[in-house]
Amino acid sequence: MKVLLVDDDHFALKLLRRLLANYGFDNVIAHQYAADAVALLEFDNQAFDLILCDLQMPGMDGVEFIRQLVRISYAGGLILVSGEDTRILQTAEKLSKAHRLNVLGALKKPVSPEQLQQVLKNHHQPVVMWPAAGKTYAREALSQAIAGDELVNYYQPKVDLASGMVTGVETLVRWRHPVDGLVYPDQFIGMAEETGLIDDLTRSVLGGALRQARIWQDAGLHLCVAVNVSMDNLISLEFPDLVAQAVRQAGVPPTSLLLEVTESRLMKDPLAALDILTRLRLKHISLSIDDFGTGHSSLAQLRDVPFDELKVDRGFVHGASRDPSLRALFEASLGMARQLGMKTVAEGVEDREDWDFLRVAGCDMAQGYFIARPMPAAELPGWIDDWGVRYRNLVTSES
Repeated sequence: MKVLLVDDDHFALKLLRRLLANYGFDNVIAHQYAADAVALLEFDNQAFDLILCDLQMPGMDGVEFIRQLVRISYAGGLILVSGEDTRILQTAEKLSKAHRLNVLGALKKPVSPEQLQQVLKNHHQPVVMWPAAGKTYAREALSQAIAGDELVNYYQPKVDLASGMVTGVETLVRWRHPVDGLVYPDQFIGMAEETGLIDDLTRSVLGGALRQARIWQDAGLHLCVAVNVSMDNLISLEFPDLVAQAVRQAGVPPTSLLLEVTESRLMKDPLAALDILTRLRLKHISLSIDDFGTGHSSLAQLRDVPFDELKVDRGFVHGASRDPSLRALFEASLGMARQLGMKTVAEGVEDREDWDFLRVAGCDMAQGYFIARPMPAAELPGWIDDWGVRYRNLVTSES
């Protein structure tokens, strides 16, 4: 494995060389200036399997270097190193990941053997390669997909942290494309909002979720089904009546449905949205403020809208046990929700540390890959049986 070190500090380079040698990395090239490293990578952008880069450097700093790695499509591993404030290091790491670079970790100077060993372990884990830009689809194709029943709902479980009981599921739509296979919503939801198809899409997802809720109900499985709604759905004053009608047609109680509202874009008509959300609550449809802490979701929404549930965004959940800043933001969100009488759901629970932290913090419910990935409806009953066994093992290992 070929490693590139970029740091203007002689001592830091010497230390990193020695630490890497201890772990069997002996093919190491070092540069003091990021511009020289970029020139080397310009010649062959995949010449190095791993790059360790300082953030604070003369000439071209680490953030500029990251930008150059993106430009030349570097696909190897990247480890960020800095003696700067921890939050600066974390922000640079998030920036790199947002650019879809393969970031193994971020290390605070002086780098310890234990720190380096931990992030190097990530280099041997399989990496999900994200496409630089998802394929776009024409309005007509999506319209035909909705009419032709090509949209399919997947369901991600939400579990009660205190009891382990599966309390509900979030409905996540997929497009079963005849050529491209399973297409994820980030590739067509935005287009649906822009082209006026979001109402048709939401009706399709909502109807399917409610029919599935009835199937589960008839089988003795009573779950609250959550469905995401766009702010663009909250323009038509008839929307609450359409939702209530869909609930009646499915033959399930209104309490079986929860609508998750994400303010990913500014309200076009705030008064209409407030009218619609209030009427939904009068019809006993529960409301959740989704991805709280991001986008346009704010304290004003908590003040003005009668939400039942607050979903804390994954960006404030995963790693909060290790990050004081995230922990403070998460606990503040939890405290507000409690005082307003709202249930709390933590999204993005990725590992056992997240799970343990949430249980101690007193969060109500959790959702994330540590618990389960989204799955077809037919797989849920079997997963619930397996989860019961796994939850008991989790509790046993705590004591």
